Amino acid sequence: MTKTAAPERTPALNSATSAAESYEKLALYIDGEFIAGDRKTQDVRNPATGEVVGKLPHATRADLDRALAAAQRAFGSWKHSSPMERSRILRKVAELSRQNAAQIARNITLDMGKTLAEASGEVTSCAEHCDWHAEECRRIYGRVIPPRLPNVRQMVLREPVGVCAAFTPWNFPYNQAIRKIGAAIGAGCTMIIKGPEDAPSAVVAIARMFHEAGLPPGVLNVVWGVPSEISEYLIKSPIVRKISFTGSVPVGKQLASLAGLHMKRATMELGGHSPAIVFDDADVERAAKLLAAFKFRNAGQVCVSPTRFYVQQKIYDRFMAAFLENTRKVKVGSGLDPDSSMGPLAHERRVPAMEQFIEDAKQRGGRIETGGERIGSVGNFFAPTVMTNLPDDSLVMTSEPFGPLAPCSPFKDLDEVLRRANSLPYGLSSYVFTTSTKNALAAQNGIEAGMVNINHFGQALAETPFGGVKDSGIGSEGGIETFDGYLTTKFVTQMD
Repeated sequence: MTKTAAPERTPALNSATSAAESYEKLALYIDGEFIAGDRKTQDVRNPATGEVVGKLPHATRADLDRALAAAQRAFGSWKHSSPMERSRILRKVAELSRQNAAQIARNITLDMGKTLAEASGEVTSCAEHCDWHAEECRRIYGRVIPPRLPNVRQMVLREPVGVCAAFTPWNFPYNQAIRKIGAAIGAGCTMIIKGPEDAPSAVVAIARMFHEAGLPPGVLNVVWGVPSEISEYLIKSPIVRKISFTGSVPVGKQLASLAGLHMKRATMELGGHSPAIVFDDADVERAAKLLAAFKFRNAGQVCVSPTRFYVQQKIYDRFMAAFLENTRKVKVGSGLDPDSSMGPLAHERRVPAMEQFIEDAKQRGGRIETGGERIGSVGNFFAPTVMTNLPDDSLVMTSEPFGPLAPCSPFKDLDEVLRRANSLPYGLSSYVFTTSTKNALAAQNGIEAGMVNINHFGQALAETPFGGVKDSGIGSEGGIETFDGYLTTKFVTQMD
């Protein structure tokens, strides 16, 4: 067994340093120790080249039991810790995130594939999440309820729920992990997190920074392994009192069912199929430019990516010309290439998934206006793709593509587009472009989604709630709602 009690930094880059040599030293993190050797490992590959950049150790059953015991023991004291101490640690992690952003971002690009600029933005913006939770955790208030009798005192206390288990995805490996960790630790909970095995470097880096910031052993634990096995074991444990999951709808429903079976609360941020509605009074060229940039961000592997484009008939041709022009400017290449504006798909399996959407579109009479095919034979590169003339029941219009596919369709009027936008069981995010206050009000009232963005992309900030409705999830992360899933409500009544 290999252990390191102190954080270990990856070596500085130079011209002779290979990707594998500079990549994060992967490990479990249990009870304040980094643990690596004598375990089953899996290869971590660069999706741009196929190169193995790291070996990820899987947790044994004994490791999971140790993590559960450590989290339970640590909760006994952490739940009574001062909010000022929790705030101090979170602020220190924010500082370390900014200091180490360049190296953390490079490792995200190596194992996940997104461009270095996007990875850097993810890390630096997430420092704000640490700062936000550091401030808000000092303001977790209860209240006094006026009594009916003069000798009675009634109070409401907000207390940490206990040991939490979190499961986070590969598309935003730093962002999704730090949101959950910051909320749990700030609330006074302890956590066991299983991050994405395909892109693990960000979660290990987070553990190293919390370790360096002085977080007590056992408050945060990181485990890796076969996702279904880890999640089932942790959720069934009586030690775990709350789970938080970000990922696909089918997996989310399975985990929510398991949590419900054991009467455990759950926060679920699941998939989406976000409508983007462009009304004929919109600033068409601006809408086309913004939507093209946001659509192909992270190669479309974003749960809130615009994925169904509805454009009013009067400006449809004009919008399509501008949208195609902007799409064709997207340069696909290695995320480490500063000229690249879109990297590869994160997994090899995503390429045939894109091809399946394309084939179904063609069979249903759709037109491929640009893209529609794999790029090269090395790496998981797929061309930014725009499709038109698709029926609403085609595969890409009903199933989340999670890739660089943009199906576009005209609409006649407000009632029609709201009906089509709300026709699916998804309800995560949505986008509207209009200069009409009437259209804007109708859209924000009529769209069935947890987030509605009008004329810009203003979601996912530290101070704003992030979450969906319908099949897209339960609960929110961020904003003043951020601690709701990690706190219990206790009513106290006392008579003199």
